[in-house]
Amino acid sequence: MTEQNYILVTEHDNGVYQLTLNRPKVYNALCDALVAELSQQVRDLEAQGARALVLTGNHKAFAAGGDIAEMQGLSYADVQNQQYVEKAWAGLEARRIPLIAAVNGFAFGGGCELVLLSDIVIAGRSAVFAQPETSIGIIPGAGGTQRLIRAVGKAKAMNMILAGYQMGALEAERSGLVSQVVDDSEALAEALRVAQVIAGRSKPVIASARDAVNFAEQSALTDGLSYEKARFYGTFALKDQAEGMQAFLDKRQPNWTDE
Repeated sequence: MTEQNYILVTEHDNGVYQLTLNRPKVYNALCDALVAELSQQVRDLEAQGARALVLTGNHKAFAAGGDIAEMQGLSYADVQNQQYVEKAWAGLEARRIPLIAAVNGFAFGGGCELVLLSDIVIAGRSAVFAQPETSIGIIPGAGGTQRLIRAVGKAKAMNMILAGYQMGALEAERSGLVSQVVDDSEALAEALRVAQVIAGRSKPVIASARDAVNFAEQSALTDGLSYEKARFYGTFALKDQAEGMQAFLDKRQPNWTDE
């Protein structure tokens, strides 16, 4: 395990890496340096051949939101000229590999937006999700108003954003924000297990499937179906397609080459 200021990076088997948010005294509040470091770590690990990432916090908080003390003195010109959100979150949004969130405790504000950026979310029973930004005079700015409605629908999203409603883990699972709820002590282990399953599959096939699902969020059904067919047909150009089907017929595990 190596420590990079605000992010702890732990390497697991088969190209799985665990990224742990490391500002426990402030409930992993997302200061600029933390988000920039996280974004860079994602870029670096992807370049090094990582196959799946697991993002987690601690037992009290996944991330309790942005660092209000850091943001308080900023002006409109500051945030506009700095492209405050775009630069910090770029590596997270541009990644091509799956990101699995293991969530215990608070996932508020930017922490909830990190959850929304993840591909799969494993929540402990203590997890609580909220977008409370309007209570301090701002709105969500890293995808909360756009991704939350796609996850839970307009009515619940409006309640969370306008009134600061806090959604517990079980309701989040029923609403589509969370993939699976487990005991708090099992959240990280389950996220790592899922990551190992994904890492054990063909990397270009996983990337293609992920792209197709994400395309559905921003397209009409007819466009999405056309995109899916193109991606599906494209898998037949891969050596891994031939190997995967032959392995199935031979009743053995496939030997992926990621080609």
